[in-house]
Amino acid sequence: MIKDVIKKIDQIAIEDPNRVAYDYLGETNTYGDLKKRSDAYAAKLKELDIPKKAPIMIWGGQTFEMIASFLGAVKAGHAYIPIASYSNSERLTMIQEVSKSPLVIAVDELPIEMEDIKVLSANEIPDGDFEVSQDDFVEGDDNFYIIFTSGTTGKPKGVQISHTNLLSFVNWELDDFDLPDKPSFLAQAPYSFDLSVMSLYPALTAGGKLVVLPHDVTQNLGQLFQVLPKLQFNVWVSTPSFVEMSFLDPTFKAENHKELSHFLFCGEELSHRTAKMLKTKFPESHIYNTYGPTETTVAVTAVDINDEVLAKYDRLPIGVAKEDTKITIDTSKGEDKESKQGEILIQGPSVSKGYLHNPEKTTAAFYKNDGDTYPTYRTGDLGFLDGDMLFYRGRIDFQVKFNGYRIELEEINFYLAKHELVRYGVVAPKYNKDHKVQQLVAVVELADGVRDKYEDDELTKILRESLSKDLMPYMLPQRFIYREDMPISQNGKVDIKQVIKEVNNA
Repeated sequence: MIKDVIKKIDQIAIEDPNRVAYDYLGETNTYGDLKKRSDAYAAKLKELDIPKKAPIMIWGGQTFEMIASFLGAVKAGHAYIPIASYSNSERLTMIQEVSKSPLVIAVDELPIEMEDIKVLSANEIPDGDFEVSQDDFVEGDDNFYIIFTSGTTGKPKGVQISHTNLLSFVNWELDDFDLPDKPSFLAQAPYSFDLSVMSLYPALTAGGKLVVLPHDVTQNLGQLFQVLPKLQFNVWVSTPSFVEMSFLDPTFKAENHKELSHFLFCGEELSHRTAKMLKTKFPESHIYNTYGPTETTVAVTAVDINDEVLAKYDRLPIGVAKEDTKITIDTSKGEDKESKQGEILIQGPSVSKGYLHNPEKTTAAFYKNDGDTYPTYRTGDLGFLDGDMLFYRGRIDFQVKFNGYRIELEEINFYLAKHELVRYGVVAPKYNKDHKVQQLVAVVELADGVRDKYEDDELTKILRESLSKDLMPYMLPQRFIYREDMPISQNGKVDIKQVIKEVNNA
C-alpha cells in the first residue's frame, strides 16, 4: 500500500532513474528527469513570497513540463489548479477570481495579461540539481489539487482534493483492477479533467509510464487515426465517447494493439452497445465501468463488464463501492416511496472537504453527522442498489414533471442513444411562460451517413417507433430536431444543459 504519493514517485526516481515515465508522441522523459525538474520547480516556488499552502494555477497542455510543475507545486506545499491551455481567457480569470491564487505558472504562454497575480514562466525555472525538504510536501488533509468544474452557468466551483483523498483512490485502483506490472497508461484526458488522474498517479506510483495522446490530436480524426495505432500502452483510460470515436478507425482491434489488456471508463454512462462492440474487438480484455463525481476523487465504484454482465443487463451497472467507501440511496425526494431509486450518497476517505471559498455550496452538497469519520457527498445522481451493485439512472436535476408524470430525461436519452441511427441524443424540456414543461423535444446528432438516406419525417417515425418499445407513451418526445453537431463541454461530453438552454431560447 502506498502511504505517500510524492515520496513514492521520488523513490522510484532514485532507485531506477532511467525508467521512462512519460512518452509524448515519441519524446520520452525518465523518472530521473521528473524528480530533477519537479525539484527545480519546488526550489523556485520556495524562493517566491507566496502565502503558505496557497493554491497555484498552472496553465498548459499535456506536456512533461506540466507534470513536473504539478509535482513541484505539491513538493513546495501548494495545491495546484490545472487549466488546459485550449480554454478561453475568461475561464482563466474566473478561476483566479474564485481561487484567489497568488501565482500562475505559465507552462504555455498565457492568452492575456493577468492582473493582481504573479506569473512564473516555465523558462524561468533553472536547470540543475536542487535539494528540497520533504517537510514541505503536501500531506494528509492538505489540498493536493483543485479541479474546477466547467462553469457553463455562473462561476465554476473548485473541488478540493487532499493527499488523503488521492491516496484512497490510487491504492484502490492499483489493488483492485488487476493491472499489469508497471502499467503503461493512455493519457488522453486533459489535466483539467479529473479523469486524467485515473492515469496520472496510478501510473507514476506503480513505476509505470504515461503515453500521451494530446488534445489537438484527438480533435482531428485524421491525425487521431494516424497516431493512435502507433502508441504502445496496456491500460486505456477515457470516457465512453472517446472509445466510440476510435471505433471509426478500422485498425482499432486486438490484433493491432496486442499489449492492450485493460479499458477503464469513467465520466459518463457506458452503454451496452459500446461495451459489446469493444468486447468484440478486444475479446480478451478487461473492461471496467467505473463511477464517481469529481467531489469523491475520480471514481468510487467499479465492475468488470464481462460476458455474464453483458448477458444479464441491458443498461449496465456502475459497480461495487471500494472497500473504504459507503454508498447509500436517499429515497426521500421521490414521490414513489416504494421505489428503490433515489439520490446516490457517498461517504468515505476520498470524499472532498468541499468547494474552495464557497461555504454555501459546500454546505448544500456535503454533510458530516456526529460520529462520522468522513464526510458524505450528495451527488445529485439518481440510482439504486441491487445488493452491493450500484446502478445509475440519471441526474435528479434532469428530472421533470410533465402532464402529471415524473420523468427521468436521461432514461429517454439512454434509449435514444442506443439506436443505430443516432450518434448523440438529448431530450430537452420546453417550458412555457409559467415555467411548466409543455413539450419534450429530442435533439439528435445522427450517425455518419444517415442524413443521406432518410428525410426528417422518416427518421422521426423510425425513432419514435423504436422508443415506444422501451418507454411509456407519456415519455415519448413530441418533437425531433436534427442537427449537424451537439455542443460539447470542455470534458468532451455532450453539454446537456446547453442543449436545454438552446431549445428554450429558440
